[in-house]
Amino acid sequence: MKKLFALLLAMFVLLAAGCGGGNEEKKDAPAEPKQESADKVGALMPIGLDENGYKRWTENIAEVEGRPAGYVAPRTVVFFDNLNSMVSALKSEQINRFATAKVVGNYIVARNDDLKLIDDNFKPILGYSMAMQEKSADQIAEINTAITAMREDGTLAKLTKENISDLKGADPVPVALPVIDGAPTLRVAVTGDMPAMDCILADGTPAGFNVAFLSELGKRINKNIELVSIESAARGSALSSGQVDALFWVIGTYDQDGKALPYPLDSMKGVAVSLPYLMDSRVGVAHK
Repeated sequence: MKKLFALLLAMFVLLAAGCGGGNEEKKDAPAEPKQESADKVGALMPIGLDENGYKRWTENIAEVEGRPAGYVAPRTVVFFDNLNSMVSALKSEQINRFATAKVVGNYIVARNDDLKLIDDNFKPILGYSMAMQEKSADQIAEINTAITAMREDGTLAKLTKENISDLKGADPVPVALPVIDGAPTLRVAVTGDMPAMDCILADGTPAGFNVAFLSELGKRINKNIELVSIESAARGSALSSGQVDALFWVIGTYDQDGKALPYPLDSMKGVAVSLPYLMDSRVGVAHK
């Protein structure tokens, strides 16, 4: 019995060292955690790309834009259907970091004291646009006209400041969308997976920049806006099936001068994509 107890105790010590003790040892060697941080990288499921496609995207961008100092390409990419599950996976150490837009990274870090931004300002610039089926190209042209006017008259900058920059991780205040009598309705998919750009409160109410921007857009193109909440992974199928008329955000990639690169993160066929209404850098989020 004593021998059995001693054997079990030895096994317990080995297991403890492999989970907690092993991590503490790696902290003493600064080179290893940096490499480990690139082993499993989380990302929201893009439209039209699998893991290999995502890795090719990172390599294509590196060729065009240059590889940042200290950058290590992800060995394994783990895709998630929504932001909450990706943050949970990071906290439970199922992934080592996740890649996202800086507005999202700032929002998440402001609400989680145990997380931090890494790899700040990775190239390329991410551009967020609306998308509709190709047959609706005329409506995209109207949206482009409105986006250009909103940028030129300062409306976009004002909405971004009030609903993203000044938010600092706090919940936005929900605002009702205006109703235009006799106007057609545009059903727009929102996800809540890109806060503070695309926010949905805990009670399921869309709020923040997405509502403020679409409210202003509806007035300018004379359409009522109906918000349809879906997971980001379902955006492509929601648009192609006609469940929604438009996607609030799809991700394009741009160089430092704002010129579109031939490698969009959301790769779709048969769609019309608007001008970007928000440009942002790409960052990583990891444990402190």
